Amino acid sequence: MDLVLFYFLILGFAVLMYVLLDGFDLGVGILYPWFDQTGERDHLMRSISHVWDGNETWLVFGGVVLFAAFPAAYAGILSTFYLPIILMLFALIFRGVAFEYRFKADRSRPYWDFAFSAGSATAAFCQGLILGSIVQGVNANHIPLDSWYWLSPFAILTGFSVMAGYALLGASYLYMKSRGRIQQHAAHLAKRLLLGVMVAMLIVSLWTVLSSDDIRERWFAGGNFLYLSPLPLLSALFAVLAWKGLSDTVHEIRPFWYVAGIFTLGFAGLVVSLFPYLIPNQLTIWDAAAPDSSLTFLVVGIVIFIPLILAYTLWGYRVFAGKVEDYQEGY
Repeated sequence: MDLVLFYFLILGFAVLMYVLLDGFDLGVGILYPWFDQTGERDHLMRSISHVWDGNETWLVFGGVVLFAAFPAAYAGILSTFYLPIILMLFALIFRGVAFEYRFKADRSRPYWDFAFSAGSATAAFCQGLILGSIVQGVNANHIPLDSWYWLSPFAILTGFSVMAGYALLGASYLYMKSRGRIQQHAAHLAKRLLLGVMVAMLIVSLWTVLSSDDIRERWFAGGNFLYLSPLPLLSALFAVLAWKGLSDTVHEIRPFWYVAGIFTLGFAGLVVSLFPYLIPNQLTIWDAAAPDSSLTFLVVGIVIFIPLILAYTLWGYRVFAGKVEDYQEGY
């Protein structure tokens, strides 16, 4: 296999793992204000206390792969989206600090609650902004340093769409991990969010197709749509199954997997639309790739670290499988 294509697949895998895993714990933070009792908020915090920091490993790993394997894309993306990226990182840091301090605080707990929720929402929104701006197309060489190009209507729409999507992941995760009133409330929120996310996906997809001749041709030229139609059709099917699953208290894990499937199919649609570009219409994966000698050297680290990260992730979720128990020391 072409080494450049191999690293593109590794980068895509890292991004997808981050979105699915850190997406649900960011989603729990976004939903935080909709659970108003102290005991419920304690429960939400405990539900992600053992995974939130490990989930962010995939963001770091993806950044390392982008920097090492595709340095030209790394430089272009970071220089263009400097402000939203810095804001996202500060939000993630602030969220992590709030997470740890909240358990120790007494009188200041409401402030840390706000910091946790605001940090989660801000990080998710910034990720959506960056995604929307990349899909829309950027030219780092012709954008002034003080430009707010990334704050376009389309990027704002994708920012709120990602927030809603993460909240849906979080609600389906809480449905899987909780009991009683919290589970019922999570199901209620998840159904509303599911409708909103599907509508947002439809609007974003139509906007993208109508605003880009290349993407429209990719999907509809010749008989392409016949081959690509399983992506939207399966997304709709998973949405229906997730809706039904949110009323099933026997197979409580299924809604989360259906929602994860919707995200995976959406990610596949994004790859189909943009490949082989990392920066649309400017920089392909081969243009952005590091020299072959560097890519060959990096294979050793990839082969070592991906199995380690996967093993740690699987072990952690296996150890803490099951419902969250509301003990003071955790579960």
